[in-house]
Formats: sequence, structure tokens, C-alpha cells
Amino acid sequence: MHERSSSAHGARRSAFLEYLSIACYGGLAGHQISIDGLSGTFTDVIVRVETTNGAVQAARLTPDQPTLTVAAAPTWLDTARTYFLLGVEHILLGIDHLLFVLALLLLVRNRWMLVKVITAFTVAHSITLAVAALGWAQIPQAPVEAVIALSIMFVAAEALRQKRDESDLTRNAPWIIAFAFGLLHGLGFGGALKEIGLPQSDVPLALLTFNLGVEAGQLGFVFAVLGLKAIVDRLIELKLPWARTATGYGIGSLAAVWFVQRLAIML
Repeated sequence: MHERSSSAHGARRSAFLEYLSIACYGGLAGHQISIDGLSGTFTDVIVRVETTNGAVQAARLTPDQPTLTVAAAPTWLDTARTYFLLGVEHILLGIDHLLFVLALLLLVRNRWMLVKVITAFTVAHSITLAVAALGWAQIPQAPVEAVIALSIMFVAAEALRQKRDESDLTRNAPWIIAFAFGLLHGLGFGGALKEIGLPQSDVPLALLTFNLGVEAGQLGFVFAVLGLKAIVDRLIELKLPWARTATGYGIGSLAAVWFVQRLAIML
């Protein structure tokens, strides 16, 4: 038996948020939470359960897995696994962040420089992810998302300019660009993590594993792109320089559409 003591709901950008405060006789431990009708949709749902003692359990429910079993007392391993997977899912479902990384791959062709660029991007967004998630900086998400779209446009444009030998800073020190925009993208990651929430008893662990999940997803994407490129290069001996140009214009154009859409939301 349970009694719903209060509820609230509303829309935020493309997501619908609902908050429920439930008094459950005997507790929720061992019981399942499910979303009615989710299995017949193409929608994912993030469920976050916070108990009165501060323990937090979060999971993404999908049409294939529409239920969550509430743990009696989530262990540190449960927390680490949950937030690691949330980090992986966030980056792999964040098309704008992936396109930014793809634009960086177009911009950087030297492998050693690519390592420095990815490292700079990682360090930068790790800093601002923690700052935003812990609430040390109160920055509205809408402007952040709009400027993230601008950052994608900038890097795509620089990749095209470099092809015509017109670029200076981005050719000589692209890691500076990656670090600067990494600070911005970290605010986006941190805003998402703040919405999910951090367990009061394991804040450092949740923050660390979420960031590691983001990095794992990001590196997986980079290796997938480089592996696909290597396969294509082996199968097609004829180089297609126009393909890089088309990709750059495609990324920049899509980012421009996002910028206009996100700017319209702010107005």
C-alpha cells in the first residue's frame, strides 16, 4: 500500500518532468517501479529514487526494460555502476556533443596532437562538470546549450578553413580550442547530472563514475570513427577529399539549426 502525498510536473525543453513524494507502508525496497505503456513507445524515462536517508538510485527505463527494482540499500558498487552507465548513455545520446568530437577529429590529423586535444577536452569538461553538478555555479542551461551549438559551428568552420590552409591557432594549438570549449560542454554535462541528482552519501563516487562514463562513451565514439575510417581507406583506395568537406559543412549546418532553435527557446 502506498499514499501519494504530493506531486508536481512540467515540461523543460524537450523533456517532461514529474516529481512524486510517496509515503509507502513497509518501504519500497524490493518492489518494482514501472511506467505504464512505456513498452509500446519509443521513449526513454530517467527514474531517480531518493529515500529519506539520502540514498539515491537512478536508472534509465526503456521500452525493452520498463521496470526498476528498488534496492534496499544501494552499495557503493551499485552507485558506481548506475552513474557510470548514466554517463555513457548521456554522451552517446548527446548528438551535439558527439558532433563536436567529430568536428575535432576533422580538425586534427596528427595522432599525437589528437591525444593532446582529447586530453585537453577531457580535463576541461571534468572541471566544469563538477562545478555545475555540485551547484557551485548557477548557470541557466538554455544559454549554455545555445553556445554549445555555436562551438560546434566554430570548430566545423575551422576544420574547413584548415583544409584551405587559412587557419593559424587551430592548426598550431588545437588543444587550446578543445580546452576552451570543453569548459562549456562540461556545463552541459553538469546540468544534466544535476537534474538526475547526486546521492548525499556518495557524491564524490557518483561524480567520478559519471565522468568516467562520459569519457568511456566519448573514447568509444572516437575509436569507432577512426576504425570506420581505417576500414573505408582499405576498401577504397581512391581518396575522397570532398567527403571531409561535406562532413564539415553538414556538421556546421546542423549546428546552425540547433543554435536557431535553442535561441528561439530563450526568447
